[in-house]
Parts: sequence; structure tokens; C-alpha cells
Amino acid sequence: MRSLQVSLLCGAVAGPLFTLAYLAEGATRTGYDPTRHPVSSLALGEHGWTQTANFLVAGSLTLAFAAGMWRAPRPAGGPLFGPLLIGVWGAGLIGAGLFRSDPVSGYPPGTPDRLQYTTLGILHDAFSLAGFAALIVACFVFTRRFLRAGSRTRAALSAAAGVLFVVLLQLSGSAFSQNADLVDHGGLLQRAAVTVGLGWMTWIALHLLRETRVDRP
Repeated sequence: MRSLQVSLLCGAVAGPLFTLAYLAEGATRTGYDPTRHPVSSLALGEHGWTQTANFLVAGSLTLAFAAGMWRAPRPAGGPLFGPLLIGVWGAGLIGAGLFRSDPVSGYPPGTPDRLQYTTLGILHDAFSLAGFAALIVACFVFTRRFLRAGSRTRAALSAAAGVLFVVLLQLSGSAFSQNADLVDHGGLLQRAAVTVGLGWMTWIALHLLRETRVDRP
């Protein structure tokens, strides 16, 4: 039981650690504007290894969380879909760390605003999009689980997180495509989306931790 709770705790700390790391990096990186540039761009340049490590650590913690969900007495989302989707999100974070994104919106300084696609950048986007999609679907899988358990408030919160996550990701994607009205706010919109997604995962992890304590003999 102790190892199970450690695995679930990994899901609770993954989001806050990831967020604190990229906030610290963004505040100290020369030429980087957190309101304009994406989190992934922190992996570019001389100190880019710090954000690469951030992706890898967050992904590893998320995979540990998915394993804990699988072993939990009442796995959220059923015996397969909840842990599987969270596992895909974790793998997406690791893939985003292994493959660096392409420069966008003028960072690093001297690079063009519009994306110039490379193989590494395409792989980064593919892993990121797969992870985002899995996390979005997970929100609605949990919505169904909470409804079946009779918890309408939790179900509504989970569904709202999924919808808000989609909307914010769409807006940030439009900003990074150089939409004139949004481009200067792309980083802020993406950070809001990531905060919603990671905050939702932290909430679910804490909920499962409480469940395992209740079930413990």
C-alpha cells in the first residue's frame, strides 16, 4: 500500500514541480518573453537542457502515477482507460523532452517568427499533441466515472477542465501560427492551458490518494 501511495503522490507533485521549473527558467532567460513564447522554447539555446530535464522528470513522475492508478483498488476511469490515457500523457512529456521544438515567435533571438519545420520539431509536436489529446479525453473519462459514482460536482469540474483545456490550446495554437490578435499572448494562453491540465491531474491524484486511505485496512 505504501508503494501505491508513493506512485499516486508522483501524480500530485508532477504538475507543481513542472510549473515551478518553467516559471523560474522563463524569468531568467535572456530574450525570452513568457507571455509570448511557448514553454517548449525554453529547451532551445545554451541552457535548454534545464527544460529538457523538466520534461523528462515530469513525464517520468506521470508514468509512475499511471502505474499507481492501475494498481489502485478503484482505478479512476475503470481498469484500463484512465491509467492508459495518463500514461500516454506521460509518454508525451518524455517525447517532448527528447525532441526539441522548432523556434517560433522570434525566440531564440534572431530566429523567424513563423515556424520553420524540422524533423525534431515535428516529432516534438507529435508527442505533445498526442499527450494533450490523451489528457483531454481523460478529463471526460473521469467525468463519466464521477457521474456513475453520483458525484455531480466533481463530474462538472472535470468536464469544465476538459473544455477549458481544449479552448486554451486552440487559442495558443492560433497565436503561435502568428494570428495578429493573439501572437503576443501565445505564451500566456499556453501556460493557462497547461495549468488547467496539470492542475486537473494534481486534483485527481489527491482524490485517489484519499480513496486509498479510506480503503486501507
